[in-house]
Amino acid sequence: MNDALDPAAVAASLLTGVGALVRRARQVPTGGGLTMPERTALSLLNRAGPTTSSALARQVQITAQAMGATLAGLRERGLVDRGRDPDDGRRVVLTVTEAGRRALEDKRNARTEQITRALTSGAFTPAELEQLAAAAPLLDRLAQAV
Repeated sequence: MNDALDPAAVAASLLTGVGALVRRARQVPTGGGLTMPERTALSLLNRAGPTTSSALARQVQITAQAMGATLAGLRERGLVDRGRDPDDGRRVVLTVTEAGRRALEDKRNARTEQITRALTSGAFTPAELEQLAAAAPLLDRLAQAV
């Protein structure tokens, strides 16, 4: 690494820039009106697969009651299903439905379109677009290393 680059300064700059990008992208309105807690629960279920309400609550560090209320809203709209745990029939596990997957995909597509519009608005030079393209896999690697 270049001695002139201070890793702490780079980290602070990345946190500021990436944080602002994430906050702005989360504000993208889409049909379906998922709240932030609903999107979080749905995304976790989609990535991790079937799990319990209490396991989801622990993962996002909220109370079981708060997660239960969030999941109830998702179930009412048909985005999450409840079923018996195949390993322990006494436990209830939750899974994302096809409608839930579509809702997540719609949100991702809306965010991608928003960022694409920003990238093609003329605010970035071709050289800057190349830098951003080169940085994307590095940001992903950084996320995996944190």
